[in-house]
Amino acid sequence: MKQLARRIGRSLAFVLPLVLVTTGTLAVAKVSWAPPATADVQSLTAAADAQAPAQPAPVAPDAALRARLLRELTVKSPAVALNDLERTMDREPSLRQYCSSLARELGQAAVRKYHGDVHKALSYARPVCDASFAAGSLSPAN
Repeated sequence: MKQLARRIGRSLAFVLPLVLVTTGTLAVAKVSWAPPATADVQSLTAAADAQAPAQPAPVAPDAALRARLLRELTVKSPAVALNDLERTMDREPSLRQYCSSLARELGQAAVRKYHGDVHKALSYARPVCDASFAAGSLSPAN
């Protein structure tokens, strides 16, 4: 009885993977992966696209924050922009991944604001986002 069970088990262990691979391959081959290339479908799609109202593209949260911070830096001062960046990072932890790049851009913008005066820009530096503001102030991208 044990030998019969072993033979059946071995047969299933050999046949079952072959059956699964074969049926999976046939299923993938049977599915139509490309849409039908008829003129009717293409014209309906083009007509639907033409009638769709133009909606403004959603703005990424880091892009909106970047624009706001750069505007504050140019209108007010780098200190105001850095304070806002620090408050925003505390309030919205999901934006922390952008903190270093934002602070670096603020440093570069501060140097541009003060017409290349790195010392003036560095006077606003503080340890927001691992001192990336200072690194941006010193970077050659200015």
